[in-house]
Amino acid sequence: MNLPEEPRNEELLTVSRRASQIRAVATVVGLSMVAAVALIAFGRSDGDSAEASRAVGKIVPELQGTTLAGEPFDIDALRGRWVVVNLFATWCVPCQVEHPELVAFDEEHRRLGDVSLVSVVFGDEDDDVRAFFAERGGSWPVMGQDYSSVIIDFGATGVPETFLVAPNGIVVERILGGVTRDGLNRLIDGYRN
Repeated sequence: MNLPEEPRNEELLTVSRRASQIRAVATVVGLSMVAAVALIAFGRSDGDSAEASRAVGKIVPELQGTTLAGEPFDIDALRGRWVVVNLFATWCVPCQVEHPELVAFDEEHRRLGDVSLVSVVFGDEDDDVRAFFAERGGSWPVMGQDYSSVIIDFGATGVPETFLVAPNGIVVERILGGVTRDGLNRLIDGYRN
């Protein structure tokens, strides 16, 4: 009767290398999953993530000119009511996701006459923005690329970002990431109460 041969050193090394590679891949996959969960849980696009900026606590930065619809606009004319200033781009996925929420928010508050919404375009072509609104709806004032320097005045770091302006013209909140109609309503109601 023949006994099985002992594995050669090369075979043991190959098995050992393969096990090391599998452990390395498993570690990378595991760390990637942890990072993805952390990004989702704590990432920029939360929408409930209010943070300070240089504009919070100060008079709203000047924003006047002509909207993409060709209408005159001056944010100072909106004193006496709440104003939501949304900074966005059509190529921004969280901006695309929040858009129907903004449409619903705007429709609700147009009926009530208590809150105005204005958007400012960042890093986008005005014609693309017009097409975006034509396809997805929304009839609030939109300030085109020519007005994107106001983003610096607000202290914004990217898109989407949304700022809440109180009726007295003071910026009271900065929201990083996409917003929802309900989230904006809760925020405004919190200040009203």
